[in-house]
Amino acid sequence: MSDTGPRGVIDPRYGDASATAPPWTEIERRLTEAQLYWIVSVRVDGRPHTVPLVGVWHDGSFAFCTGPREQKVRNLDADPHVAVTTGSTGAGGWDSGVELVVEGTAARVTDRGALQSLADAWYAKYGDDWAFDVREDRFVERGDTGGGSDGAWVYRVEPTTVLAFGGSHGQTAYRF
Repeated sequence: MSDTGPRGVIDPRYGDASATAPPWTEIERRLTEAQLYWIVSVRVDGRPHTVPLVGVWHDGSFAFCTGPREQKVRNLDADPHVAVTTGSTGAGGWDSGVELVVEGTAARVTDRGALQSLADAWYAKYGDDWAFDVREDRFVERGDTGGGSDGAWVYRVEPTTVLAFGGSHGQTAYRF
């Protein structure tokens, strides 16, 4: 099977330069199947802000949602650069599994068609636990009749670099 997407380059300082980099399709599969992610954004005063969240890898980028009054939104208004991490070290500890870091720029999604596509992706992945309808320029919980919720703003992180750590390859970078 041919691989599409960026080619991984192993950093010989942190891994076996003779190893084979994981194919991009494998990295995308892991990003798609992950159930929990961590996002790192930067506060206005320069301090990091890291929180867990759910999201979807969809059409070559990572999407997440957040309340319009949350710290993440204030951070992204000042600096849209983020890192999103996921992975599973498994029972074996630090030397098994693959950890992933997506570095990129977050931009708010307001297009109704794009929002609906993302709401469908959330439902396909998480079912009724994260079922959204699109109202105006945001997600609302399915069945919400407007009873006080501000809904959730949706952001897409366009990757500039994806780093994969683990296995025999050590550290592999995929650049966009």
